[in-house]
Amino acid sequence: MRILFQGDSITDASRARDNDDNVGVGYPLLVKASLGFEEPGKYEFFNKGISGNRVTDVYARIKNDIINLKPDVMSILIGVNDVWHEFLPSPNGVDADKYYKIYDMLIEEVKAALPDVKIMILEPFVLKGTATADKEPFFPEVYKRAEMAKKIAEKYSLPYIPLQAGFDELTKKAEESYWLRDGVHPTAMGHEYIKNEWLKAFKKLTK
Repeated sequence: MRILFQGDSITDASRARDNDDNVGVGYPLLVKASLGFEEPGKYEFFNKGISGNRVTDVYARIKNDIINLKPDVMSILIGVNDVWHEFLPSPNGVDADKYYKIYDMLIEEVKAALPDVKIMILEPFVLKGTATADKEPFFPEVYKRAEMAKKIAEKYSLPYIPLQAGFDELTKKAEESYWLRDGVHPTAMGHEYIKNEWLKAFKKLTK
């Protein structure tokens, strides 16, 4: 079974560009370790997340980094950069409506090319941190992308993996930076939480 992780820096997590065995140090590695330990030899793992990507960037590489790989299962976590890039010196974000349109095109085209692929949509998330504290619209805008991602999942009857509420709940146990070091990028513990939620959805999807 070929598993593909797709997304931005949260998925990228310092993966190698020239060695597919090196899936980085984030939740894809934790998923690989867990599934690979449980059933040796059953799975192939590919991480094609790219730091800084917006949904438009993932769509732009749909052929090379999704369709050509012919995954059996693919998960996508994308959305925070669609907001974050609007705060750059040269704003280049993707508004919520366009985010939905491009995401819709992405899923439609992947399903047309790979009708048997199983797709999981992960919810974009955000906490208070050094990357988000001085950006007032950051939170509501990320929530809008999360709402749109959920609508995409519902439209295509895909599993949707909620993450925001869980991260909010975890901040009752430890401060925000314990889970997301800057309000966006997970620590090891944050990646462990994503891995746990990913595996729950995966096991329901493939049972």
